[in-house]
Amino acid sequence: MIEHQRYLHAIAYRMLGSAADADDMVQETWLRWQRETREDVQNPRAWLAGVITRLCIDRLRELKRRREDYIGPWLPEPLVEAPPDGAELAESLSLAFMTLLERLTPMERAVLLLRQVFGYEYPEIATIVGKSESNCRQQFSRAQKHLTGERPRFETTAEAQQRMLESFIEATSSGDLSRIEAILRDDVEFVSDGGGKVAAAMRVLSGRSVVARLLHGLAAQAPAGISMEFTTINGQLGALMRVNGRLDTVWVIDSVDGQAQAIRAIRNPDKLARLG
Repeated sequence: MIEHQRYLHAIAYRMLGSAADADDMVQETWLRWQRETREDVQNPRAWLAGVITRLCIDRLRELKRRREDYIGPWLPEPLVEAPPDGAELAESLSLAFMTLLERLTPMERAVLLLRQVFGYEYPEIATIVGKSESNCRQQFSRAQKHLTGERPRFETTAEAQQRMLESFIEATSSGDLSRIEAILRDDVEFVSDGGGKVAAAMRVLSGRSVVARLLHGLAAQAPAGISMEFTTINGQLGALMRVNGRLDTVWVIDSVDGQAQAIRAIRNPDKLARLG
């Protein structure tokens, strides 16, 4: 079980968008493995993946009801984690892609991840989720249609991401509105997740002028004692903003051609606890 723990956590985190909930699912899978008559298990990795996927489907149904009442925009809990090997695995870890997954039903999400990200064949997926093979194909097709045209596109090199973050910090610190506007795309979006526990925008903000004015205002009201630290967040370079040593905000910025396309600010203290 120990050698499969990281793999199981990877499945659970992508299913749930919460590292804490993923930990719980891994623990419950371990308990079930201990109770299992293992002589009947020919492929422990596949058996464990099946158990944790079914647990996550049930858990996600509970979480979706809770997220309907979430105050303000919801973002996944950030992970300090480098991009894994493989393009699909790396993309599926990004905050942009994981936010898109929230549009899917729990079953669609499970089938899409098992097939597209973790490489399971349809007969295996059917056994895992308890559906027919044809139903799994339909679930996968529906999931793809929901995400068509919405897949994130952003600069993936660490150098480009660092340039964007440096430009963002310099522009917002300058207090110059025109300089802030210059680093933003026309269709830029700003998403801030405070969970109703700290100050944050209550809706997704769109457009260069709207987002620039917000950032300009935030910079003008910034408290003393701010420090920024670059680190890898969900496979891409992000920044940890601390106020007097306390983690305040995780910033992740997607850029295209050197300008910010999406700015995500995670401020909910519950989601920052593991990083703090």
